[in-house]
Amino acid sequence: MAENSISQMGLHKKTNWWGAFVIGLAGTILVTGVAPFAVQSMGAASIPLFFFVTGAGVILCFCLAELAAMMPDRTGGLPSYAYETYKDFGPGIAKHVGGLSAWTYGLGWFPVAPINMILAARYIATLWHIPLGKEFTPISATISTNVLIIAIVGLLILFIPCYLGIRLGAGFATVLGIVSMVPLTLLIFLPFFRPSTVQWSNASGFHLADPNIGNFDYFISWIFIMTWSVLAMEASACYIGECQNPARDAKIAMTASGLFGFFIYVAIPLMLVVVLGRAETDPLTAFLGYTEAIFGAEGWVKWTIGIPLIVALLLSVLNAIMGCGRSLYQVANDGLLPRLFQHTNRHGVPDFAMAFNLMCSIVVVFFGSPFEIYIFSNMGYLLSVSLALIGYFLYRQRHPELKRPVLMPGFLKYIALAIGVSFLFVWIYGGYHASDIAVAAGKRWLYFLGLGIILLYLPLYAYRRLIDDRRAGGATKELPVAMGLGIGPVDPEPPSGQDR
Repeated sequence: MAENSISQMGLHKKTNWWGAFVIGLAGTILVTGVAPFAVQSMGAASIPLFFFVTGAGVILCFCLAELAAMMPDRTGGLPSYAYETYKDFGPGIAKHVGGLSAWTYGLGWFPVAPINMILAARYIATLWHIPLGKEFTPISATISTNVLIIAIVGLLILFIPCYLGIRLGAGFATVLGIVSMVPLTLLIFLPFFRPSTVQWSNASGFHLADPNIGNFDYFISWIFIMTWSVLAMEASACYIGECQNPARDAKIAMTASGLFGFFIYVAIPLMLVVVLGRAETDPLTAFLGYTEAIFGAEGWVKWTIGIPLIVALLLSVLNAIMGCGRSLYQVANDGLLPRLFQHTNRHGVPDFAMAFNLMCSIVVVFFGSPFEIYIFSNMGYLLSVSLALIGYFLYRQRHPELKRPVLMPGFLKYIALAIGVSFLFVWIYGGYHASDIAVAAGKRWLYFLGLGIILLYLPLYAYRRLIDDRRAGGATKELPVAMGLGIGPVDPEPPSGQDR
């Protein structure tokens, strides 16, 4: 181990497109959180909104497939490509766009872990008839004591396979992915075994549940909330840098993630509408109500659907801990965040970065309400996604001569630009209104909390440059670059993906 405990091992290239795909299913599984809330609020009008916003997520996956294949040694997904795609504006701007993108991406993804552990805890308590315990309000919303305890214990347990390496993590995620992917798909087809439960008239005209609330601010607010979830199949890109054959694996993993995610994110809200209509259900356990509406309240139905849903939520938690850690790791290697995040353990994973995400996740559990967490979290995530889409356009437009192992159609760059600019508008305008419109009056502080966490990038960068690097006493250039296959000196600026 080198000076300052920076591991010499780096990240290992021990997985393939399947490992990236199944761990990335954590993004698709987020439908279990957002769809019930959206359907309950908007009714059938949520379906076309899911269709178009998720379609933008498929475009994002295609763009990332091209970038990931060009830069196979950068890990952490979409924010890790920012330096290359913005470098024509100068190294200073490019490196800070990269650093800000990675930091905001982490803000977007790490709350996936506490949100889905809260949901999983509610399903566990319902299935096993565990008393919810006394309700209290630790930060913003009420949460039951036993749900809180189950959520925290679950986070600690799932950190173990994350710590033990990408091979074990991918293997663990493969089991969870198969167990969860099949039931999620079955949720779509189950109503057809009882045709009488399918009421297509519920979706006719895609009407709002309450026509009196459907103004511009309302829809932009819901687009803002949806983007936190329905773009998340891009999570597979976080692991392309650890694939053995990135040029091949990037295209397969990202295409599979995008198309399967699109199918799930459009079909499940549709089936919730046609089966449940406007039936009042608890959004935190809506799929148990969904299956009861189809097959009745028999015990086997709850267990057959409930257990796989818990598994699906746990997979998403696993990915949130692993993926965010890799994003922080990459940008720390680029010299923009504290050197602590560069540390890798003997299993070749960024253990300190993942531990940081774990601690933050435990704090966020105390917010109590997944819906409130969506707001401040998406202030980071949607900004990072917007920067990535605009960066793809810039890179494709200004550097057509570069070799691209995966080459998307030329018109895709213009679509990416249009989506990226539109998402910037949704980020600032929709984020501002979503807290009060979609959550509750008086919750706009969640929006400003998100902005405040984004601005933390500045003191973290200052700490790295003014304290961390000076403390290293010139050892910065001797630190290992964890590029998977080899070890080399850290360049003053993040290295070009084309030079590797």
